[in-house]
Amino acid sequence: MPSIELSNEDKLRLNVLLAQKLKAIRINEGSMTLYALTDQGEAKIVFNPTTRDDQYLRMVREFLSLKITGSPGGYPVFLKRWTRMGHADNTLEHMLLLGEPEAVIAVVYAPDLSHDIGKRAWWANPTTEVAMRLMEYPAVVEGELGRELADYLMEFLPFEEKQLNIVDMVRLCLQNDQLITEKQLQSLWTRAKRKNPFYVGFLHTDPKQIPLNLKPSKNHRVISEQLQPLVDADNIYAKTLCQLLDSDGQKWLETLKLSLKKPVDQDVVISLFSAIGNYFQLPLHTLRLDKRGTRSFEIATEYADKVCQTADNDELKQLIEVLHKNYLPQLNAMLVLAQMGEHTLIPVFSGNDSVGTVMRKRLLPLTTPLLEKVDILM
Repeated sequence: MPSIELSNEDKLRLNVLLAQKLKAIRINEGSMTLYALTDQGEAKIVFNPTTRDDQYLRMVREFLSLKITGSPGGYPVFLKRWTRMGHADNTLEHMLLLGEPEAVIAVVYAPDLSHDIGKRAWWANPTTEVAMRLMEYPAVVEGELGRELADYLMEFLPFEEKQLNIVDMVRLCLQNDQLITEKQLQSLWTRAKRKNPFYVGFLHTDPKQIPLNLKPSKNHRVISEQLQPLVDADNIYAKTLCQLLDSDGQKWLETLKLSLKKPVDQDVVISLFSAIGNYFQLPLHTLRLDKRGTRSFEIATEYADKVCQTADNDELKQLIEVLHKNYLPQLNAMLVLAQMGEHTLIPVFSGNDSVGTVMRKRLLPLTTPLLEKVDILM
């Protein structure tokens, strides 16, 4: 039985196409059409299959792989060689010419990515996964592609069913105040009233992006006056406490309270506690924890209580000496919050996969005292 090959016409057109300088290739399997991105715009080839469509497209991709990478086995074989040889920039460009969506996914998960490669990858495989991953790169966010991707995610958000993806989409769209419009921002906040994960997305962003109009805490003026010399001296604890009590900090704390009201699943709660840990930029070695937080609320409160009695580093000692004892509860509450992270959830989530109401009941021994600390700061 003779082996099946690409039609002579298709092989000729592919060779002519590959003789040009190409930026990316994508294949529409439904219409059996190959599209190529060039400096002059898009080129396309409509295939004339000599066998079943899926078999024919596999041969097309093997042909592309052989011509572009020298590997006849197609993308998976090439991927192994790519990871072992460690070829970086040139390899990313090659992978965008394979007409294989999985190869594009590999590109957007590369350790570093330029805006140009990002644009090519988005053209080659414009999916939600690719958009979300590209939005993790500052070079992409700060370029023209950033706004396009944000608009795409905003349009797709109402149809997203995975709760953690909602958190991440909101977080990515709020990276700076240039990606979405004021109207879009208000739309996100309105949706948060119906879907808790939206609030968690806001927790991950700059509090200036939170569309609330809150005044500073009633204690802000007195405490900030007491701590101003330390703030001027760049005391990180004094600065953080004053920021929490100011209007932006109050907006973030209010969003935290809203996020803790009705979390929907464990992934969202883990993201919520990660957002708490990320907000505080206090020295981790001083708080005796890694970046994922302390392993229980009790450990966090014990440490905060001890520090407020006997500071264990110079900056905290300076703060306690200056701060009136009436305001030590505010410092204590800040230190407790700063120790929160995903590890704090280990005693709650270990050995169970509860969601919804059952999960929220399990969380009460943690969220109830945590909300009390938040109220102290508001």
